[in-house]
Amino acid sequence: MHSKLNNKLNDEQVPSRWARLCQSDFIYHFRRDKVAIISFALFMAMLVAALLSPWLAPFNPYDLATIDILDSELPPAWLEMGDTRFWLGTDVQGRDIFSTILYGSRVSLIIGLSAVALQLIIGIMVGLSAGYLGGRADSLLMRVADVQLSFSTMMVAIIVSAVFQATLGADFYGQYAVLMLVIIIGLAEWPQYARTIRASVLAEKKKEYVEAAKVMGFKPLRIMFRHILPNCLSPILVISTVQVANAIMSEAALSFLGLGMPVDQPSLGSLISMGFSYIFSGSWWITAFPGLYLVLLVLVINLLGDWLRDVFNPKFYKG
Repeated sequence: MHSKLNNKLNDEQVPSRWARLCQSDFIYHFRRDKVAIISFALFMAMLVAALLSPWLAPFNPYDLATIDILDSELPPAWLEMGDTRFWLGTDVQGRDIFSTILYGSRVSLIIGLSAVALQLIIGIMVGLSAGYLGGRADSLLMRVADVQLSFSTMMVAIIVSAVFQATLGADFYGQYAVLMLVIIIGLAEWPQYARTIRASVLAEKKKEYVEAAKVMGFKPLRIMFRHILPNCLSPILVISTVQVANAIMSEAALSFLGLGMPVDQPSLGSLISMGFSYIFSGSWWITAFPGLYLVLLVLVINLLGDWLRDVFNPKFYKG
């Protein structure tokens, strides 16, 4: 009887994980920062809209049966000659701009998040190995990262993309364009993670808990991934938000240059590229609305990244 009563009291005294999260400094600062709240709400709305685009979009830009060439270059609904069916207008193929933005943002977000995941995997492996092993392994891995950092990210992406298209053929590249762009952008920007993680590992591996793990006979891989890596997550989280925005911009730039998504698979970059040649002929909405959406998406991600950086650096946080 007493043991059951004690267990019940202990359960009532120990807060749940959700309660601890709600009472954490992270949530406290988040609730006090209006910019972070608005940015997070906008990002989640854009993410949900992108994921649910097949159900939210009025038209399917992939379905040729719903596209009429006679509807091409219709202005937004509130302008003269506009059609209420297409409230943001249509492109040169007669596709609804609003629908293509929703579908295109889904492609851009998939590429951005997947490319950052690839950067994260490569950067963690290289950064952990370089920082923990040290010596020649550290010098070799960091020199490789330095060589890649000496080149512009876009230049690396353009070269790799052009090589892929020339080697595999335009048809094969177009069929697997999403996968190719994830690989291209992921391979172009992993050194950012590697250098940051290496610096964190160099600081963490001198601490007592790492020495204790070594004394207990734990293998290096377990020490790196089970003990050191969890203490390096704060800078990784901050970098990831910035890198998602960079990856989306890289995809948009490559698509604009004709090295990204094909025209029949709209992303935000390919939509901007497709309408750019018509912007001076009066059909400004074909490029303007996807461009504004891209700017807003990148802006809210960067604002969240700036807020995370301030939260994890209390010396600079003024919230």
